[in-house]
Amino acid sequence: MRNRKDKIFPRFSFILGLLVVLAVGIPLCAQTDVRYGVAISKDVMVAMRDGVKLAADIYRPTQNGQLVDGKFPVLLVRTPYNKEDSAQSANAFVSHGYVVVQQDVRGRYKSEGHWRPHYDDPNDGFDTAQWIGSQPWCDGGIGTMGSSYGGATQHALAIGNAPYIKAMVPRNAMSDYGRYGVRHNGAFELRFFNWVFTLGNATGTPNALPAAKRAATDPAAAKALVTMGEQVRDYVRALPLRPGTTPLKFAPEYESWLIEAMSHGDYDDFWKNSGASVVDHLAEYKDVPEYHTTGWYDSWGTQVANINFVELRRTKKSLQRLIIGPWIHSSENISYAGEAQFTDDAALDLTTFHLRWFDHWLKGIDNGVDREPPVRIYVMGGGDAHKTPEGRIFVGGHWRNEQEWPLARTAPTPYYLHANGVLSPEKPTEDHPITYQFDPHNPVPTIGGNVSSQGTLMFQGAADQHCRLDFWLCSNANPLSARNDVLVFQTPPLTSDIEVTGRLIVKLWASSAALDTDFTAKLVDVYPPNADFPAGVDLNVSDSIVRARYRNGFGKAELMQPGQPYEFSIEMYPTSLVFKRGHRIRLDISSSNFPRFDTNPNTGEPLNNNRRSQVAENTIYLDAKHPSQIVLPVIPAGTTDTSASGSRGNDVRSATRLMLRAIPSGGRRIGPDDRQLGRYRFVRRISNDKRPSRTYFSWNRWRYADFSGVISHFRFLPIPLGHPGIGDLSSREVHFRQLSPLPNSP
Repeated sequence: MRNRKDKIFPRFSFILGLLVVLAVGIPLCAQTDVRYGVAISKDVMVAMRDGVKLAADIYRPTQNGQLVDGKFPVLLVRTPYNKEDSAQSANAFVSHGYVVVQQDVRGRYKSEGHWRPHYDDPNDGFDTAQWIGSQPWCDGGIGTMGSSYGGATQHALAIGNAPYIKAMVPRNAMSDYGRYGVRHNGAFELRFFNWVFTLGNATGTPNALPAAKRAATDPAAAKALVTMGEQVRDYVRALPLRPGTTPLKFAPEYESWLIEAMSHGDYDDFWKNSGASVVDHLAEYKDVPEYHTTGWYDSWGTQVANINFVELRRTKKSLQRLIIGPWIHSSENISYAGEAQFTDDAALDLTTFHLRWFDHWLKGIDNGVDREPPVRIYVMGGGDAHKTPEGRIFVGGHWRNEQEWPLARTAPTPYYLHANGVLSPEKPTEDHPITYQFDPHNPVPTIGGNVSSQGTLMFQGAADQHCRLDFWLCSNANPLSARNDVLVFQTPPLTSDIEVTGRLIVKLWASSAALDTDFTAKLVDVYPPNADFPAGVDLNVSDSIVRARYRNGFGKAELMQPGQPYEFSIEMYPTSLVFKRGHRIRLDISSSNFPRFDTNPNTGEPLNNNRRSQVAENTIYLDAKHPSQIVLPVIPAGTTDTSASGSRGNDVRSATRLMLRAIPSGGRRIGPDDRQLGRYRFVRRISNDKRPSRTYFSWNRWRYADFSGVISHFRFLPIPLGHPGIGDLSSREVHFRQLSPLPNSP
């Protein structure tokens, strides 16, 4: 008698084989459109309500060299980074039947007016969208895209309730930056000092002189501004910045904003009404479908994931989506971050990613993007830690779909700091405090991290936490943990894997002999030694800072009473990482991380206006009444299907990727049940007995609605089974595990 497995496999193999055979013959709805050529109208000047004109390049579809009559959906990009630099990206979207409008924001490059970061963008965005909607080539629908500053201009459009906006993709969006990003728990992120001194990251690029000429009030001073950008390291060591003391005086718009931002620590209207503070303008924010993107090493991850997505999903009816990869800033198309290498599928095809979103919301194509789970995260870790040909450490990881962020099944787990340097879930008893000296003239150097616009000041992403002689702030190659002003707390080697996914919050009890100082926290994944890395690797995961005078929140400053213990809350950037068995979880506590943040002079003088500095004696408390701790968002073992997609090991390199096309079913039934179109059942391997020749299967419903578009990316991975089987399912991807490919597969 044939067993259940024998009945299932022939039927399933026939269905899967049919999908593969038809894969090349049935295109996506979006792909039935004719591919277009491109015609560009450069420097079209669009008048704003105050008469200022902003320059836009307009990319329109052509056929046979002629403009195509008719109306198309429009994709809008508003950027400070020279609209002409994004021509290649625009061409890719025009070929798919979109008009693309790329505009220099006010005061930048060929646009008129004065530059005030984001302050004018709600109104300018509104006026630009209204103008686009009135053009004969616009079908009445606008989608917006752009990263970083270009993400902020999208939020400004929504805050201004711009017309015709039907979908947005704010990537790594600059936002809420009075809280994090420019100011950071009261400290100042010096990457924005670099942004201004290089006039928008123009130094070292062909844009350097044009940006300087546009910013300078006297054209003769443009070359002095270019040279200033090349000397940013010298200027950042000479802080504070005062009016009229550097060549930045020749670009007064830039100088006045930077000095105000560096001097303005209180969270008030200067920050709340900056033009891109989403959390402060939820009521007036336009209700529009958005796909939020960020990375675990992005400089805007806290705002994108923990603030914007959470608050907009709570307050708006339109669909809000979130994807977080293992990326540094604006680099979703690569599969590494600094010195950490992830699986090949960590990289996104950004054009395809945008097209799926816009095709649905602007063209009405039913491609299933609206029925996918609301959150997709890349869980880092699980790799074998070998050295890649590029010299990176293979961290590995895998994609996973989720229903919310932060994850509902998170188990917040305190790990306490102990005086003997141990980090553990055991509560402290009567451990003595630890006092160290913080010298603002000898700060802890920034080695990697969640930075952007860093120029030559520092570098991005994951990095082994030791100095290196080619870094301008290092005089040796010692590990940072060897410094006397870095307090190290770490677990013993882990006896099992621990997944940490979500918000990272340090609750630190501390005091200082000074009126004001800083406290920093850094989470580190400590790799044991191996053949490729005989000293092991101390890989940074996340970090943050708090300026003591802002210990009570983002409001008014309050200096400390010397010697008085206070509780400080330090929220680091979120993460998703599996700390592997044999690794250690480490927390570093100090009082500086330069030049990621400005150094505190420890005098309590007004921000950016100190004339003195002093060494501070800072104390960390570790007893039962003052239980300093990091609260880790642990995902309990057994609650997560880690094989849903991606790969933990090296097999991803040799895997074959196959994209299946839709098979219109017309209500045709698929699977052993009688569910109609929109509900299908697939074979799912649920367990093995100890004999590799036998595998048990059960039918399991997959809640992916219809097959009108790309079904999935199918990955073939070898395991010792006699028949093709299906790994665990997510709503977007499936793992097929088999000895050999099915017929007609690549």
